[in-house]
Amino acid sequence: MTTTVDPEAPSVAEKTLWTRDFSLYFAARVVSLLGDAMLPVAAALAVGAIYGVSGVGYVLAVWTAPFVLFVLFGGVFADRLGARTMMVGADLVRVITQGVLAVAFFAGVPPLWLLLSASFLSGTAAAMFEPGGKGMVPLVAKDPQRANGTLKIAEAATQLGGPVLAGLLMALTGAGTVYAFDAGTFLVSGLCLALIRFAPASGAGGREPSTILLDLRRGWVEFRSRSWMWSVILVWVFFGMLVFGPYIPLGSRLIGDRLGDAAYAWAMAGLGTGTVIGGLVAIRFRPVRPLAAGAVAMIGFMCIPLSAALELPLPAVMAGHLIGGASWAFWSVMWSTSVQTQVAPDVLNRVTAYEVAGSVSGVAVGQALVGPVSAVVEPRDLLFLSAGVSAAVCAALLLIPPIRRLRRI
Repeated sequence: MTTTVDPEAPSVAEKTLWTRDFSLYFAARVVSLLGDAMLPVAAALAVGAIYGVSGVGYVLAVWTAPFVLFVLFGGVFADRLGARTMMVGADLVRVITQGVLAVAFFAGVPPLWLLLSASFLSGTAAAMFEPGGKGMVPLVAKDPQRANGTLKIAEAATQLGGPVLAGLLMALTGAGTVYAFDAGTFLVSGLCLALIRFAPASGAGGREPSTILLDLRRGWVEFRSRSWMWSVILVWVFFGMLVFGPYIPLGSRLIGDRLGDAAYAWAMAGLGTGTVIGGLVAIRFRPVRPLAAGAVAMIGFMCIPLSAALELPLPAVMAGHLIGGASWAFWSVMWSTSVQTQVAPDVLNRVTAYEVAGSVSGVAVGQALVGPVSAVVEPRDLLFLSAGVSAAVCAALLLIPPIRRLRRI
């Protein structure tokens, strides 16, 4: 596998990356990602303490299910109305849902139906947000790979600080403060996005008359025509169902019960540290075959479920999450950049919606089933299975020729 590194690329990118629009977009994503990084810890600890592992799984699944169902329409509307319009609207909806949950936790014990309802609305809003969030990167940055790497580092920093902050707030004040803080992050994100002044987004003007169904069909045709893309998504369905989906409920239970609630927050902080490292490598390292390089890096992801299943001491658990986070970050940048550079701008949001819907669908199934399955199968055994699936996914990605051979543009 051949790689290239341009020694002049960083200096050139530094002159063009931090424009006003990218700076605002970066600020919006950082503050929103900080809130997002706090939520899994809040859900695992606050919801888990009231309704157990099944409750955590149901709340996460009810968030994920509408995301999968409606993200395709998010892509269509982002191409029709503009990505920023959809993202600002989605942020406003989530200000309301998270604010309601904050009030409910401050008032006492929120009923499960309220948690599920707010989770459903929040997941729907996220479905409207996500395609435009990825599709906006080429609009605000001239170097998508460097932008994606920078954003991944920011995500890592929030994963490092978010869980620790959530754990501290949970211990000192309770879940209500965490959800109130999250509502505030979406408010700031929406304001920053509203201030961006870029050229009209793809699909914002000059579109031929069309219908939503025709737009969905066009996106599907574009998605289906790229064998490397749908092959990755097919593999990712199993990865989400057997690895991503079950890990938060299972990992929080195994690590938290054995080492304490704070230990799980520190494990997530290790994941964030690893993501910083992976993002830094991805900014500098430009493989000729990006998906092949990303698949090789993903071998390290199996350290995450394995470190929890082996019941290692906290430093070793954090190290496993650090390795896994670095692997995941590098793959994510290679994947996002490939999608953004290989797909035409006028259909990018719709194609992105299809790849997001496919990859997240397995996560929803895994989250919904983790509670019932963990009642009959030991959580440790399930995490050992997740580690094995992680290794199998890497092998599958490398064995599929369109994925292995895709070249960087």
